[in-house]
Amino acid sequence: MSGRILKNYVAGEFVDGSNLFDNINPVDGTLVCQVSEADKKTVDKAVSAAKEALKGPWGKISRKDRCVLLMKVADEIENRFDDFVKAEIADTGKAHSQVKNIDIPRGAANFRFFADLATKQDEKSWDMETKDGKGATNYIVDKPIGVVAVISPWNLPLLLMTWKVAPALAAGNTVVVKPSEETPSTATLLAEVMDKVGVPKGVFNLVHGFGPGSAGEVIVSNPDVDAVTFTGESSTGVAIMKNAAVGLRPVSFELGGKNAAIIFADADFEKAVAGTIRSAFSNCGQVCLCSERVYVERSIFNDFVDALKKEAQAIKIGRPEDGSDMGPLISKVHRDKVMAYFSLALEEGATLITGGGVPEFGDSRDNGFFIRPTIWTGLAEDARCMKEEIFGPVCHITPFDCEGDVISYANDSVYGLAAAIWTTDMDKANRIARRLEVGICWVNEWFLRDLSTPFGGVKLSGIGREGGIHSLEFYSEPLTICVKH
Repeated sequence: MSGRILKNYVAGEFVDGSNLFDNINPVDGTLVCQVSEADKKTVDKAVSAAKEALKGPWGKISRKDRCVLLMKVADEIENRFDDFVKAEIADTGKAHSQVKNIDIPRGAANFRFFADLATKQDEKSWDMETKDGKGATNYIVDKPIGVVAVISPWNLPLLLMTWKVAPALAAGNTVVVKPSEETPSTATLLAEVMDKVGVPKGVFNLVHGFGPGSAGEVIVSNPDVDAVTFTGESSTGVAIMKNAAVGLRPVSFELGGKNAAIIFADADFEKAVAGTIRSAFSNCGQVCLCSERVYVERSIFNDFVDALKKEAQAIKIGRPEDGSDMGPLISKVHRDKVMAYFSLALEEGATLITGGGVPEFGDSRDNGFFIRPTIWTGLAEDARCMKEEIFGPVCHITPFDCEGDVISYANDSVYGLAAAIWTTDMDKANRIARRLEVGICWVNEWFLRDLSTPFGGVKLSGIGREGGIHSLEFYSEPLTICVKH
């Protein structure tokens, strides 16, 4: 995409905004492309177009035909698979294997899954008795909630954007999407796909820009936006919620996490090590579900630390095309933030087991935003590095002696997104999982997702649930119709 200017997509047309900003490749700091920032006029036009589309053909199309069109979107993503892979890698620097096997396939799968689910939805009805003996029938009609603002993050750009767009459209809504300013490319490709397959004008709108004082703030402040769905930092979620409170608009938030992994002495040791390496360092630790706090039963603590250190040091860091296991952080700003935590951890008394710095390559990668996978021990439970989300390739390992202690440690957080338990005792696993204050808990696995199940967190990790019928329910307003016989 180098040399291109990524435009906004409003009312079925690709349009310029008011300014241009750079999209930087995190592998070597080079310019991927420039992006047109949507001004208030452009954003407001997108919202107006989305509102008008609800009154047009999109509002009259049958559920079946609507979902057939979404299936075509999935087909076209796959037809342009290589384009999507190239764009996602250029924006994020991710490993080829992750983008080819997870990010892009899931982008297409999200449209297929929610189109299929919406097609199979049945109307619910109940008969009731009345005093005259003739009775009445109540039935429920699911109506679209309206114009949905979709604000998506940079860590899984296409996957998490389509995770919201697909069910919103399947339920009959229209959307105004603002992708992260760090990862605008696959969102633009999706707009091209929508245009090609014939999604009616105004149904899918894309605006590029930033948060405060830019497109993000303008969208959520627009009174014609009927609902907001957002994935990102908890502090940003709070700011969005304040704007959404005007008009009492519903929100669905998937926010930060400071997730715990719990490894018992009776766990399959090799599987627990391999699973924890994944859960701590996947996508350079830039996954809201990553395990930053690892609790290991004391009798295997030293062995586990040694094994995790060995595996972390074996992670190949580098360019996606070189078959690397781990790419860079998303930006210099984010790397500076993570490095500040690395310094803070040592001030707070951490023992550095491995990592803790920036690798040197002796080539253009030194202009990128790489960082070494890092493991600490020795921090107190009340240390800032144990409480605050770092969102980088780092974990802290703490020994524990009993179930009660480790449950207390795991729950002592303002976050409550995910947890992982490693044990061969399923009674113990189920017992502990039920006591953890999280939205999802894996047992002897991590990041295994059934798209039908609810996904989301508690406390500062979010509001609401997405996934399967839970997504369609958020994007719908149930209308009860009572017919007297």
